[in-house]
Amino acid sequence: MARQRRNVTKMESSYTKKYDAYTERQRKKQKRLFRRLILFAAFAVVLLGLMIGFHIHQRGVYSAKQSEYKEKQEELASLQKKEEELKEEIELLNDKSYVLEIARTNYFYSKDGETIFKITEEEPSY
Repeated sequence: MARQRRNVTKMESSYTKKYDAYTERQRKKQKRLFRRLILFAAFAVVLLGLMIGFHIHQRGVYSAKQSEYKEKQEELASLQKKEEELKEEIELLNDKSYVLEIARTNYFYSKDGETIFKITEEEPSY
């Protein structure tokens, strides 16, 4: 269907001029409102993007710190175990009979009149 032409002429009165000015102001007001809403939405999207990026970065840092914390906990547990073993060894080394036993087995220290024979734990070759 072809577009019809309007054959109505516009009235030139003070009322129509005021009404046209009013409708123009309303159109401009609507346009400004739409621009403000677009600007606000763009700002909100940028802000949301920044917040999401920061959150993802923080999650990565948190997981790295958590794994480091677990490693340090395991290291602490092993060091505490080693400390207990060393304390037990210190107590044993303070015992004179234990020190003499170590000297006899490791350094072939002998008592007076005692002969030490070293027996190898290898099987005979014959």
